[in-house]
Amino acid sequence: MAAPGDRAPVIIKRKKVVAGDGHHGGAWKVAYADFVTAMMAFFMLMWLLNATTEKQRKGIADYFNPTIPVNRISGGGEGVFGGQSVFSEDALPQNGTGGSQSTPSQERQARGNSGVDVSDVQREESEDRKMLQVSEQLAGNSGESSVADDLLEHILTRVTDEGLIVEIYDLPGDPLFLADGADPSLILRQLTAMIARIFGATTNSVAVNGHTRSYPVVLKSDPGWDRSTERAQVVRRMLESDGLAQARIERVVGWSDRKPAHSNPMSRRNDRLEIILLRHNPTRTGE
Repeated sequence: MAAPGDRAPVIIKRKKVVAGDGHHGGAWKVAYADFVTAMMAFFMLMWLLNATTEKQRKGIADYFNPTIPVNRISGGGEGVFGGQSVFSEDALPQNGTGGSQSTPSQERQARGNSGVDVSDVQREESEDRKMLQVSEQLAGNSGESSVADDLLEHILTRVTDEGLIVEIYDLPGDPLFLADGADPSLILRQLTAMIARIFGATTNSVAVNGHTRSYPVVLKSDPGWDRSTERAQVVRRMLESDGLAQARIERVVGWSDRKPAHSNPMSRRNDRLEIILLRHNPTRTGE
């Protein structure tokens, strides 16, 4: 038995515990989740910008555009302004958002104009349907086209805000013009005859664009401008001779090599023509 003076000292060990030590901390998970969410939203935005047309993007923007709801009786009184307020009949109510008087006069009543002309929307939808029908006829999907399949390989169609663009381009061994000049080949004559016949069922105006590839800089003069313009004029004359009314030709433009279709500016793919069935524009006379 140990003597009282020989007792061993008592040692107390204090251990400091950190709550956020190691993997037990969760703050980084919240930050990482916010980052992933932001990246997903970013890629969704990029995808929408690439996968939608200008008209669709405008519709999406209009959907998220905030509006101010206003009651039928939206304020005012018999005080200083005599019943007038910022919500009077000459402000928001005329955009279809409300009214300031329960019994307004004929001159000051709300017109209910929502800012969107329904007739314009219907006209655009009708134009889109017409463009798609013409495109199907050109592609032979409707059974009305008698042009051989090898000729249809020269055609690429797309509907844009400008109208239906019918792009005609060269194929290896089947050029649209002879000897790299402005004399049309038999293939081009057959194609313009088909396009004139199908366009004849519409009343829209028509535009013709000529494009060429880039030529070597060592040439004394660049033939692109003259050649693209001359080719566009040749196509215009063939369309008219095939039955398209002269008054429907709105413009004929030569673009030279300024709008290439291929990344290689000297590619033969850039030698092409565009015959555009333009959308109806109320500002044009006679439409």
